[in-house]
Amino acid sequence: QVQLVESGGGLVQAGGSLRLSCAASGLTISKYDMGWFRQGPGKEREFVAAISWRASNTYYADPVKDRFTISRDHAKNTVYLQMNSLGPEDTAVYYCAADWGRSATPSDVASEYEHWGQGTQVTVSS
Repeated sequence: QVQLVESGGGLVQAGGSLRLSCAASGLTISKYDMGWFRQGPGKEREFVAAISWRASNTYYADPVKDRFTISRDHAKNTVYLQMNSLGPEDTAVYYCAADWGRSATPSDVASEYEHWGQGTQVTVSS
């Protein structure tokens, strides 16, 4: 049974940092494209970042480029999202997802991902 368990969310002041973790079981993250998505209040789920299974290439949505960093630890079978310079616009539930994709680049479309975590809340106060 596949499980993705996010942790690390919380309340932080604007300008602060958080590191989210996604611990995977039932799958090997090195064989999957791994992505982070978020859903803010009253908004649709949106792509944040992804890391490819093949060469660990990373991809980011424009709003988070140069502020967020996705990485993974194969030994721990865990994916991370380091978030810096947070602003109120980053307030959302953050979800980890896994895609058995074999395209050249990871997808930024939520429906392409087969496995999802339960999400972790990130709240940024101004």
